[in-house]
Formats: sequence, C-alpha cells, structure tokens
Amino acid sequence: MARILGAVATSHSPTIGFALDARKQDDPVWAPIFASYEPVREWLGRTHPDVLFVIYNDHVTSFFFDHYSHFTLGIGERYEPADEGGGARALPTLRGHAALAHHIGRSLVADEFDLSFFQDRPLDHGCFSPLSLMCPHETAWPTPVIPLQVGVLQFPAPSALRCYKLGKALRRGIESYPEDLSVVIVATGGLSHQVHGERAGFNNREWDMEFLDRIENDPAALTQLTHADYARLGGMESSEVVMWLIMRAALSDRVRKVHQTYYLPSMTALATAIYEDLGPEPDERALAEHRARMARPLAGAEQLPGTYPFTLETSVRAYRLNRFLHQLVAPGHRRRFLSEPETLFAEYGLTADECDMVRRRDWRAMIHYGVIFFVLEKLGAVVGVSNLHIYAAMRGELLDEFWKTRNAPGALYSVAGPAGRTWEK
Repeated sequence: MARILGAVATSHSPTIGFALDARKQDDPVWAPIFASYEPVREWLGRTHPDVLFVIYNDHVTSFFFDHYSHFTLGIGERYEPADEGGGARALPTLRGHAALAHHIGRSLVADEFDLSFFQDRPLDHGCFSPLSLMCPHETAWPTPVIPLQVGVLQFPAPSALRCYKLGKALRRGIESYPEDLSVVIVATGGLSHQVHGERAGFNNREWDMEFLDRIENDPAALTQLTHADYARLGGMESSEVVMWLIMRAALSDRVRKVHQTYYLPSMTALATAIYEDLGPEPDERALAEHRARMARPLAGAEQLPGTYPFTLETSVRAYRLNRFLHQLVAPGHRRRFLSEPETLFAEYGLTADECDMVRRRDWRAMIHYGVIFFVLEKLGAVVGVSNLHIYAAMRGELLDEFWKTRNAPGALYSVAGPAGRTWEK
C-alpha cells in the first residue's frame, strides 16, 4: 500500500522564485530564504519519497473566473511552468503520477467530495516557487507530483473545516492505493500577508507564531475560524493557509516536527516546516472495504456489451485526440481541418493511428480508442455525417438497418447549427 512519510509546509510567494532566479544566495537580505529550505531539501533527499502531493492555489494564471472550482485535482502526466505575465521561468517540466492521482480522485469522489480534474494546464508560482528551492532540478525534477489546486480567491471559498475533512479523506485515498509508494504531502500558502487595498502590507508575526503552534498541536481549533477571522488576524490573502489544514489532516494525530523557520523579508511572512508522521499502520480490512466502495459506482459496467465508461484513465490516455476533435467548435480550426487536415494533424502531434482513424471516419475504432462520443458528433457535423449515421456505424449496421430499431425511422439530425441544413442518406 502507499504510505505517507510526512509533510512539508511552505509559503509560496513569488519572492522565493525571484531570489533563486536572481541568484541572491549571498545577498544578506535574501540569504535567510535559502537557509530555510536547506533542511527541507536535505530531508527530501534522505527520505526519497516516490510522490509529492502538492496543495496550492493558482493566482488567476491557469484558472480564471469563467470556471472556478473549490478543489481541482491534476490527473495528467506532465506540468509545465506557467507564464504569469513576464514569461515562464526556465524550469524543467514536472512529471505527474497519473495512476495515483486517478486513484485519489476516485477515492475523494467516493467520499462525496465534488472535484474538478485538470490536465494540460501549466502551474504557477503557487507550486513552482517553493518546489524550486525544495528540490534539485538542474536537468529534471527528482520526484513526480500530484497537484491539488484549491480555489481560495473567490468567495464563497472552502472553509477551514471543509479543508480539514478533505485531508482526512485524502489520507484514506493515499493509503488505499494498492502499490507500495511513499508520499510526502506539501502544503503551500501564507503566512500573514495582504496584497490589495489600503491594508496592503499587513503582517502579524504574533498570529503567525500562534498558527504554526496550532497547526502542529491543535489543528482542530483552526477549523473553527472563518475566512473573516483569518483575514483579521493575518490579512485577507493569508486565508489561503486553510490549505495547510488539508495537509495536517492527511497526517495522523501524532507527528514530530523536525524543522521550522520564519522570515519576513517584505510582503509575505515566509515559513517552512517539516512534520514526520508517527501514526500507526492503517487497517488493511478498512482499506479493502474502502476500495470496494470506490469501485461500486461502475461495478458491472465492464460486462455490458459495447459499453466503454469515460474514466479518468481514458481521459488522460486519449486526451490528445479528444482535444483535437473538441477544437472543431472553433471556426478557424474547422476551416483548416477541411482544407489542410494533414498539416493540422502534425501541429497537434497526432499519432499515425490517430490520424488514420480520423481520415477513415472510423467511429467505432475511435470509441474503442477512448474518444468520447460528444466530440465525435462535432466531427460528424463538420464533415456532413449525421448522428444517426454514427450510431449505425458504431453498431456495425447500415443506416436502414439501424432505422428499423427506431420509433421514428427517417429522422436525421446532428448537433445544433444554422437552420436549413439537410443530411444525405
């Protein structure tokens, strides 16, 4: 089974990444930042975890308010550094651990957390800023990550108590993974700071020290504070420290703090801490029951002939082709697909097999490959093939044969488009 070794808690101010990129190691103003991460780097090098589960919030970089979720789990295989306005930092791509991410996603949903899932989105300084001092990365990162983006910038935001409950469920999700893996939880954010309005520059060292004590020894007390309480005590943006409660609840009640630092160079109070998990071995029977509960929603679906549930694994595996076909909703992409498909195939990096399925309009093969039907009907609309033609082809029937199974034979239709469109039989 997977096991949680412990956790790292860290601020995620862009100050951290700036200090590294500007080579400020020997500058007395910036040197304490580097010193605070040396024990973290040494501890990770010594414990050598297989996966880092990183809890962070995006800063309106990859996630905007056209669709903003409370908990968004990364399920992909790689994560690029984001361009936050001045160009992306010169950092290697992070590897994901898709298999564990998919398991955790199913586990959290089974525990009734309503998640969003993402892939193919870059990560901003909320993730990369602390990681760049925590881990060596001259040519590649040593450890794959699973990012959890928490939507704390737009209210209503997840409460401290909701985050704590998520952490309890996260522990169950990790420990129920059947393969032997070691995991370190990384919580980012805070400490005291406010970056907007007339209160910009607010800090509260006394509260920061109290928070660091409580997160170690009495985290349940922190769950009773509202976002207004966190704003009053630490500044409005400091309420992102509710993410630390996900980390703390994912650990057992018994932890040993082996490192802690605190430094206030400018706007954000920067802290680092390491907690080793001293909890007992998990109950194997309880974990087996949890895995069975996770599997229950789709149990038996695999025995339904001609039925292929669109799972997280399928979504990641067939993402490239699904993305290509989804782009047919854009007029420019449609025009290029009809006029220069081979050039477009190459630009999107489609494999030879993927190109062949699209060229042949092999609807059943694409379904078997992992393409979701609702982009197939977009392709049909573009090339002049009705939904009924696609349904018949997937069943291995001619259109007339399929019509015999319908209550309204002769009806041809597709997804919405300009009025007056007709379909050829």
